Amino acid sequence: MRLTVKDFLLALSVPIIWGMGFTFAKAGLNEFPPLFLMSLRFSLAALILCWFYSPPVGQFRILFLLALVSATIQYGLTFTGLKGLDASTAALVVQMEVPFGALLAAIFLKDNLGWIRALGMALALVGVALIAGAPSLQNQLFSIFLVILGAFTWALGQIMIKKMASITGFQLIAWIAFFAGPQMLIASFLIESGHLESIKSATIVGWGAVIYLGVIMTTVGYGIWYHILKKYNVNQVMPFLLLMPVSSIIGAVLFLGERPNLITITGGTTIIIGVAIIVFAGQRSSNL
Repeated sequence: MRLTVKDFLLALSVPIIWGMGFTFAKAGLNEFPPLFLMSLRFSLAALILCWFYSPPVGQFRILFLLALVSATIQYGLTFTGLKGLDASTAALVVQMEVPFGALLAAIFLKDNLGWIRALGMALALVGVALIAGAPSLQNQLFSIFLVILGAFTWALGQIMIKKMASITGFQLIAWIAFFAGPQMLIASFLIESGHLESIKSATIVGWGAVIYLGVIMTTVGYGIWYHILKKYNVNQVMPFLLLMPVSSIIGAVLFLGERPNLITITGGTTIIIGVAIIVFAGQRSSNL
């Protein structure tokens, strides 16, 4: 089934929405601590969604663990790393989610990795090494490490989702958010400070970031994504996500005034090529 013009535009909107999330998050991190910002994001998403989707009885334990891994730990690592990096750099490095996902699927789900996807993984790693080796980022290696670790944790969370019993996409988002919000708030109070001060001093930009992350990026973005996934083959829509780092970089340049250097662009291009090889090789193997 071919994508209609309407669904093509909807699918195209997802990487734009998610990619711009890095730009809004970077702005929000100037006003809120990372975990506290993510707590506000997921709490807002839960308040919107949990009214409409019943709790998945019997799956609260796995949902609690899934929220801990794929939301609390993952976003804690990624956005703490983002605080110390340009949004454009973080958006490129976080693409390591795809190679890590392919590797973990081969280990835990017995997916066939193959030499072509292994080549894609190697290229993505070379791209990250190029970015990490840039002289301008020598004092930000720990932030890069946190983003890479967050990408690995995201991939681990996807493996956990694959092993879950049947649950709808919106129901999954709603109840992961239900658990992730309090988890992140507790973690924030344990390791971060300045919560009350950040609320008092937050500007319309900071609160706009919270609304964008909770409503647009999480609720609307995932809503469109799952709508498209229900109608079309995964292999038809997955390549759209390759546009996400492009959207992030454009947003960072236009709204944050960032100017990625040549090494970052070269490394980022290498990462995207490696990820594209993994995605398209995965499509080819699934069609054989």
